[in-house]
Amino acid sequence: MTGKQTLRAASAAAVALAVALVVTACATPNSGQDTGTPTGSSSSSSTATTTPRPTSTSTAVPIEGQCDTGKLTGSIGQGGGGAAGSVEVTLVLTNNGSTECSLQGWPGVSFVGDGNGTQLGAAATFDRSTPHPTVVLQPGGTAVAPLKITQALNYDEATCKPKPADGFRVYPPGSTESLFVKDANVTACTSDTVSLLTVGALVAG
Repeated sequence: MTGKQTLRAASAAAVALAVALVVTACATPNSGQDTGTPTGSSSSSSTATTTPRPTSTSTAVPIEGQCDTGKLTGSIGQGGGGAAGSVEVTLVLTNNGSTECSLQGWPGVSFVGDGNGTQLGAAATFDRSTPHPTVVLQPGGTAVAPLKITQALNYDEATCKPKPADGFRVYPPGSTESLFVKDANVTACTSDTVSLLTVGALVAG
């Protein structure tokens, strides 16, 4: 083989090797890629979680400066009387924090009992005809809402399935945390088909 032939053979071999390397690189998956999801996008979306709010128990949207449930206490005060077969009391929420905070809307209310906070019956329905301003509570300030309680004895015992309650579970508007308001003088219907409670929006106390 002449020198020129040897040089051409060597050049052809080099070209063949280069082509082989390119083909191999194209066939090998890139460790930083995935045909389904680009690297980095799945971790950022999966870390965002949303805590579901209780159904039919509280106003869903928090407001700016909303009161921390842990700094609120609840009590039951006298109300505006009541119609036949029902009584109206006042739900009172007090700001026990050291700074002002706000509440706006309807609190979620339900009977609880069994000495352990078990919900008894259906949660309160909202009286949406009542005014619902934003209430700013100074430290020690209060917000109040009318709470109508229909007497369990208005219903057939088999339908109502009455049971003495320990008081109420209350969700401040916009919150997923609740507080307990003691009231041993109320009777609940344990049947979910009977609604005894109707609550209005909070206003300044």
